[in-house]
Amino acid sequence: MTFKSGFVAILGRPNVGKSTFLNHVMGQKIAIMSDKAQTTRNKIMGIYTTDKEQIVFIDTPGIHKPKTALGDFMVESAYSTLREVDTVLFMVPADEARGKGDDMIIERLKAAKVPVILVVNKIDKVHPDQLLAQIDDFRQQMDFQEIVPISALQGNNVSRLIDILSDNLEEGFQYFPADQITDHPERFLVSEMIREKVLQLTREEIPHSVAVVIDSMKRDEETGKIHIRATIMVERDSQKGIIIGKKGSMLKKIGSLARRDIELMLGDKIFLETWVKVKKNWRDKKLDLADFGYNRKEY
Repeated sequence: MTFKSGFVAILGRPNVGKSTFLNHVMGQKIAIMSDKAQTTRNKIMGIYTTDKEQIVFIDTPGIHKPKTALGDFMVESAYSTLREVDTVLFMVPADEARGKGDDMIIERLKAAKVPVILVVNKIDKVHPDQLLAQIDDFRQQMDFQEIVPISALQGNNVSRLIDILSDNLEEGFQYFPADQITDHPERFLVSEMIREKVLQLTREEIPHSVAVVIDSMKRDEETGKIHIRATIMVERDSQKGIIIGKKGSMLKKIGSLARRDIELMLGDKIFLETWVKVKKNWRDKKLDLADFGYNRKEY
């Protein structure tokens, strides 16, 4: 039997459900989720493997109008995948009309030399008539290879989308072992899970101002637990106070929620220590961006 493989980028504006879709396909969380815009900052690879195929999905940061050097990194990182993949999934929400951000992405996709599939997500939120109008509007903007309505949250029609991608695959190598689900190291996934809890528990400017650095991660020979030391970086003293909370209550809650997800991912007990540090305006400083894992060398 011929083995087939290929790389697929997931592009779209912030909060259209790209990470939810990837997690559903993989059957477990590898990309963090929140209702905050620009949750995903790095490209996240999800490796879907069966006995006959391997589809390597690349979840990208939401494409937006950047206001910081971090924003520039995120948008450039997303667009760079157009040079790396065999197919693009352009994801849009069924419950929002096409906007300037979508038009900007479409112009870039028209110049791409790969097939583009329009994925209309969140169909569980709209009436079928509204969905048809949305599909018709986008169909007039560009010649998509396919248009597939789905609900990434509920799983509706996701299997059909996988079948379409599978049919598009060409004979190729198995690039990764069958049991590998992502290319990111455990340290990265741990830092993202901590950052996710900050996003879920804080508001206003704080989510965008936070980075998480894993200082150390090793097994304690006495307890058998994995000892993780992490630093939550913010840009201002006032943000530090909010994340620590009254008598450390917020930091304790962040750590408690993060520990559950990390233990589930690692399949092991952990001891998590977290600190909060201020790094003024780190989102606009190239050295800080590189130190915190946002490095332009990746593309």
